[in-house]
Amino acid sequence: MKTKLIIISLSACFFAACAGNQKPIDLTEGKTINGKKYELGTITEKALSSSARLPGQLNPFNEVNLFPKVNGFVKQLYVDRGSIVKKGQLLVTLEAPEMESQLQAANSRYLQAQENAEASKEKYARLKQAAQEPGSVSPLDLDNATAKMKADNALAESEKSNVESVKTMQGYLHIYAPFDGMIVQRNISPGALVAPGKATDQPMLVLQDISKLRLEVAIPEDYVDKVDLKKNVVFMFNAMPGTEHTAKISRWANALSSMRSEAIEIDVRNKNGQLIPGMYAEVKIPMLSGAKSLLVPNSAIVRSTEREYVIAARGGKAKLIDIKEGLAGNDSTEVFGALTANDQIIIKASDELKDGDQIK
Repeated sequence: MKTKLIIISLSACFFAACAGNQKPIDLTEGKTINGKKYELGTITEKALSSSARLPGQLNPFNEVNLFPKVNGFVKQLYVDRGSIVKKGQLLVTLEAPEMESQLQAANSRYLQAQENAEASKEKYARLKQAAQEPGSVSPLDLDNATAKMKADNALAESEKSNVESVKTMQGYLHIYAPFDGMIVQRNISPGALVAPGKATDQPMLVLQDISKLRLEVAIPEDYVDKVDLKKNVVFMFNAMPGTEHTAKISRWANALSSMRSEAIEIDVRNKNGQLIPGMYAEVKIPMLSGAKSLLVPNSAIVRSTEREYVIAARGGKAKLIDIKEGLAGNDSTEVFGALTANDQIIIKASDELKDGDQIK
């Protein structure tokens, strides 16, 4: 029995010694640059994933800054921040005492011009009747009466238009809602002096239509032609994790912005009012099948404040290739640049390597 235990113990020690002396086999291809060994790999070409994850932001379907059209004082304010309003609803009443005086003056001028026009018309009618007797009225007097009647009538019409214009200006003292929505900002109080402003000025009220919202997503330039406009978009709001929504792309800009991206919009119904303009979402944009891209390991990309590049092995020397990044995955990133599939690159690159370094 003791002999068996001794044999088993010796065997275990033998195998343990063998295992301890065994070294792992290096299966990777390595090259030496400036005395330091670097691992080489190849660029792969694969079809893009069926969707790209991009951030999106909710915007109101309609939004307007309400400014007064005339100078005046706030007489009465009928809404406040958070008020739900309907199209055509009265929001603010202004007062401008000078407008009442202008209206009275315009009415007086119109009445005077109207009386003058009536008198000229009657004078012309009498002269025309008297002219039926030969020699009783000269043709010149009749022509002058005709001209005076037409001039006075035109003046009366002008004063009438002036009265209507002043009444229209008075109508601007009442501010109405241009569409259904919610007041999200109020910057005035009763008694405040307001005046017509520019877009950069502070508005009296800000009205937003939140019954339907626009989910805006910026598509990078390199993916503009790869978006599948026929498939549904899946999105999830950061404030409501776990709840996915689907919808179709409603419209797209068909032009690139200064950030080299194209804006697309997805209409989102806000049935229960839980969605708020400004909320962020993660959007899965469907991509057209068959689109292929060049993929490199994440560690192969060298980033600095001036450039982004990978280091290729060409003709026995290191070559720094500028790139632009596309979609990023867990272990690889899509790149665009002067590269082709199966090009050899340094997998774990660093800025220590310079352009033209010898590769042995």
